[in-house]
Amino acid sequence: MTQAKTKSVFDTLSAINVYDYIDKRGGLSYVSWANAWMLLKEEFPTASRTIYEHEHTGLNYFSDGRTCYVKVGVTINKQEIVDMLPVMDFRNKSISVDNVTSMDVNKAIQRSTVKCIAMHGLGISVYTGEDIPEPTPEPVQLETLTANHKSYASVVEFLVSQRHEDFDSLVKKINTRFNIASATAKKLRGAYDEANEEKQI
Repeated sequence: MTQAKTKSVFDTLSAINVYDYIDKRGGLSYVSWANAWMLLKEEFPTASRTIYEHEHTGLNYFSDGRTCYVKVGVTINKQEIVDMLPVMDFRNKSISVDNVTSMDVNKAIQRSTVKCIAMHGLGISVYTGEDIPEPTPEPVQLETLTANHKSYASVVEFLVSQRHEDFDSLVKKINTRFNIASATAKKLRGAYDEANEEKQI
C-alpha cells in the first residue's frame, strides 16, 4: 500500500485563500500582520517569530548610517526564514536614520513578519510582481514652435495676458508643450517687452 505524501509547509500555506483578507494602501496590496499571524497559527500552532536586535546597540533595527532596516525571522517546524526590510514611510520610501521613530520601526517589523510568512507560502501570490520595475515611459516628442506654427498667435496672447510674470518663468511653462526655436524666442521676447511698455504708458 502506497503511503500518502505529507504536504510540505509551503504547499499547506500557499493553498490557503487569503484574498478575503487583502487590504490596499499606497497602491500596494497586503495582508495585515494580525490576519497573517492568525491564519499561520491555525495551521501551525508552534510557529514562532524572532525579532533580531543589533548586537552592539541592543536596538531592534539596524542602520547603514543613512537609512534603517529591520531583521525578522519566522520559524515553522524548525525551519526559519529571515527577511530584512527597510523602515519606510507611507510612500514606501526609506526614512533617514535621523527621522526614524519607534512607531516606524514597529510597522516595519510587522510588515517584515508578513513577508516571512509569505515566503513560507501564506499569501505569497499577493507579492507576485512587486519587485518588477515599472516600465520607463517613452519620452514625449515636443513640437518646435516657430512664427509660422498654428499655435504661435495663442502663445503670444498667453505671454501678453501674463505679462505681470517674469518672462523666463513664462517660457518654462511654454517649454512644457513646445521646443522654442532661438529666433522665435527673440520674437516672443519682443512681444512681451512691447506689451509691458504699453502697460506703463
